[in-house]
Amino acid sequence: MPPPADIVKVAIEWPGALPKLMEIDQKKPLSAIIKEVCDGWSLANHEYFALQHADSSNFYITEKNRNEIKNGTILRLTTSPAQNAHQLHERIQSSSMDAKLEALKDLASLSRDVTFAQEFINLDGISLLTQMVESGTERYQKLQKIMKPCFGDMLSFTLTAFVELMDHGIVSWDTFSVAFIKKIASFVNKSAIDVSILQRSLAILESMVLNSHDLYQKVAQEITIGQLIPHLQGTDQEIQTYTIAVINALFLKAPDEKRQVGVESSVDILDCPLTEMANILAQKQLRSIILTHVIRAQRAINNEMAHQLYVLQVLTFNLLEDRMMTKMDPQDQAQRDIIFELRRIAFDAESEPNNSSGSMEKRKSMYTRDYKKLGFINHVNPAMDFTQTPPGMLALDNMLYFAKHHQDAYIRIVLENSSREDKHECPFGRSSIELTKMLCEILKVGELPSETCNDFHPMFFTHDRSFEEFFCICIQLLNKTWKEMRATSEDFNKVMQVVKEQVMRALTTKPSSLDQFKSKLQNLSYTEILKIRQSERMNQEDFQSRPILELKEKIQPEILELIKQQRLNRLVEGTCFRKLNCRRRQDKFWYCRLSPNHKVLHYGDLEESPQGEVPHDSLQDKLPVADIKAVVTGKDCPHMKEKGALKQNKEVLELAFSILYDSNCQLNFIAPDKHEYCIWTDGLNALLGKDMMSDLTRNDLDTLLSMEIKLRLLDLENIQIPDAPPPIPKEPSNYDFVYDCN
Repeated sequence: MPPPADIVKVAIEWPGALPKLMEIDQKKPLSAIIKEVCDGWSLANHEYFALQHADSSNFYITEKNRNEIKNGTILRLTTSPAQNAHQLHERIQSSSMDAKLEALKDLASLSRDVTFAQEFINLDGISLLTQMVESGTERYQKLQKIMKPCFGDMLSFTLTAFVELMDHGIVSWDTFSVAFIKKIASFVNKSAIDVSILQRSLAILESMVLNSHDLYQKVAQEITIGQLIPHLQGTDQEIQTYTIAVINALFLKAPDEKRQVGVESSVDILDCPLTEMANILAQKQLRSIILTHVIRAQRAINNEMAHQLYVLQVLTFNLLEDRMMTKMDPQDQAQRDIIFELRRIAFDAESEPNNSSGSMEKRKSMYTRDYKKLGFINHVNPAMDFTQTPPGMLALDNMLYFAKHHQDAYIRIVLENSSREDKHECPFGRSSIELTKMLCEILKVGELPSETCNDFHPMFFTHDRSFEEFFCICIQLLNKTWKEMRATSEDFNKVMQVVKEQVMRALTTKPSSLDQFKSKLQNLSYTEILKIRQSERMNQEDFQSRPILELKEKIQPEILELIKQQRLNRLVEGTCFRKLNCRRRQDKFWYCRLSPNHKVLHYGDLEESPQGEVPHDSLQDKLPVADIKAVVTGKDCPHMKEKGALKQNKEVLELAFSILYDSNCQLNFIAPDKHEYCIWTDGLNALLGKDMMSDLTRNDLDTLLSMEIKLRLLDLENIQIPDAPPPIPKEPSNYDFVYDCN
């Protein structure tokens, strides 16, 4: 007979004594259980004790989290959070430097636990730590020079404890003084400082900016680009990541009027406060430093750095949103002059704009004819073409940039099309407007960065005006594709679809430079796109004849069972998931995998992302599959309802799912990518006997069905198909026959 659901069997440790095996009744108050444990070891004053996990987390057991205790869990009897907090509060004020160092080290470790953190904060522990940072730094520096390197560790542990305590969201960031901010900023501004202190200081500044508007203003006054650049020029990728994270946070929180600093500004960016430099990436110096010392450094870019570069890329392109959403004012002479300039460069390159002769009617007629050649929809008043948002004035900006910086290509395209028949001309004006709109959609201009995405493109960091150059390459591609398709005005939308496919396929290869992107597009001609489409159609073709449909219906259950087994095998291998919190940089990892007999989910926290599979025995927590009540996704997940910031992020919502079990208990997930999301939701639904409904299952089913049907339709009479794949042949004795095409 199985044990009652409310009874869990655990082992409990106490220093200097043999561990006890004990059955815990989850219906009994926790204080009664602790008293029973203390009585077993003849320990008085049970109210001064508590239970905590004996693993590396050392988290306290409370009434709120006690339901997470599973059979086989190892617990430890220890002093209560309140006692620990009081003792550490006194120890960190000790006059003995060694005792103080040890106390701060313990505090940094214990502060990760929210129960302890609450008790320490109740003793005004945050204020004590900030006072130690504010008043103890000069003394620390003097003593460090004289004799004791331990003072560097002392400050590092102090800042670590502060970061961990603030991460719990118990104390508002708005409560900190200017003196504390100045002190933290001074650590960042120093040329020589301990790496761990620099890391914590950058993390604190990032959290201040992200969590408080008032602190954003104060931090931005203390930090300049010139003080951050040396950290980007170093070799420590973690420091570089923290530094870019601070820049991203300042960009993200900058008021709109501060974001649009002119790209051609003559201000010295090294001395410019970040409040005035939300457009700083457009400045050559910072961009080139990131390109040289981060992107092109001789080392792999880790996931967190890739995420920060992606965020920086998104925020930079979002600076275009203002122009993208600005309609042209047909009465604004300065804006109309831009259209006049486009006409002058194309048709009057060798003459001055005011040299036109003849009557006003003749000039108007000539302008109308030229505007038609330029491909505007409204020949009489082209300004009306730019009243739609998006792309608004951004399209006109791109056209002017192309005309000025790629003048030969611009003139060639305009004159080439003006010499064709009307129906065969590629209208430059209309094409530029639609292309700008399409590129904004591809790069998601105006959308907030995703919490999980790492999809940055190195080529956008290789030029000061990367979006404009991107446009210039694509408008020439559009003209080339138009000719290859022999398109007419009725084919305009078809051409735009082909161009979008060409651009998207080239971007997926992650070209390292704009020239490499241009080269990729050269290989993606219209003919090549047709070949790719035909190949994909052949792979996905669906025979609609009745015998084929009957055959599909017959073999579909077999294919679905195969997909199901693959999903369950992947769950057995397990996946590393990331724990997201308000300060993304210090994220923790956890691992979850299904037992080989498909009856239990094993999961547990990890210190870092694992290399390969994590053994079952190293994962402390268990969840029987039989206890799972339901699997929910997206907005229905409890952790998506709790986290306001994540709730607004569409991409995170699409990767979120939760397992509901027992009463009001859940296991929350955010998948690393869409593929893993589909694998896990399919696998969990399969375990519960439900249908696998993901896009991945549909694609796999279509692919495998198509392959199976084609195999069965082959003329294989008297041909025996082997059950096992043929053996891999031995390697040749030499490779002289290999020809290197490169």
